[in-house]
Amino acid sequence: MNTEILGIIAIVGYAAAAILQYFNLLRGNKSGQNKVLLLGTVALACHFASFQETLLSANGINLGLFQVSSLTGWLIAALVTLSSITKPLGNLLIGIYPLALLGLILGLININTAEPLQNLSLGVCSHIILSILAYSTFSIAVLQALLLAFQDQHLHHRKANGFIMRLPPLQMMEQLLFDLIWVGLALLSAAIVSGILFLEDIFAQHLVHKTALTLVAWVIFSTLLFGRYWLGWRGTKAIHWTLGGYLLLLLAFFGSKLVFEIILQRSI
Repeated sequence: MNTEILGIIAIVGYAAAAILQYFNLLRGNKSGQNKVLLLGTVALACHFASFQETLLSANGINLGLFQVSSLTGWLIAALVTLSSITKPLGNLLIGIYPLALLGLILGLININTAEPLQNLSLGVCSHIILSILAYSTFSIAVLQALLLAFQDQHLHHRKANGFIMRLPPLQMMEQLLFDLIWVGLALLSAAIVSGILFLEDIFAQHLVHKTALTLVAWVIFSTLLFGRYWLGWRGTKAIHWTLGGYLLLLLAFFGSKLVFEIILQRSI
């Protein structure tokens, strides 16, 4: 089965799963989530099979903007799908699957904006994997923060409708957000350390902005966790700090690739 057909099946699967989960939440149908996870799993399998051909080639690993967008979208969706079996993350699938769908479409465009990477050492591979995992985890956290903000606003203004009332309690939603930030920060810390150890040019001119943005994001998330557990930060303040840290990571992770690969037409 070729890449395009697999991609179309994945797109339909993601769309159907997101729509079904929306109606499940609207109606309070918890038993319907099994169908959502089944559709999502089929979409993830087809997505994975489709981007292998664009990510891996005889010339090396393609980590251009479009290929990484597809890989990241798949990884975020896979993490949430798997975690939703034991944690109340199923609500995020309404937003996660469309994001994975968008990443898949970008990957199917199959435009190579960067030179394939060859003969990567184990250390460099670990840095790449940790970086993508950290970004993916923080992407999940920011969606959780947005859902928490939506829930908090409606509850405080006494406008809670059926959808809001079927979300987990506010305290559980907030604790889940900080659990995600803890995991993301641990992965980001490991990615930074591996970059310092294994990348020879981490502070080179073409990477210094990316490194600086990542380090500032690390400081923001660390400060947020300090404020949470020693100063009692929560609610709107926690949401704002999460969004701020993620914006810096977004600029470091995708902003740099967009500028160098699309505008300047250079690899980083």
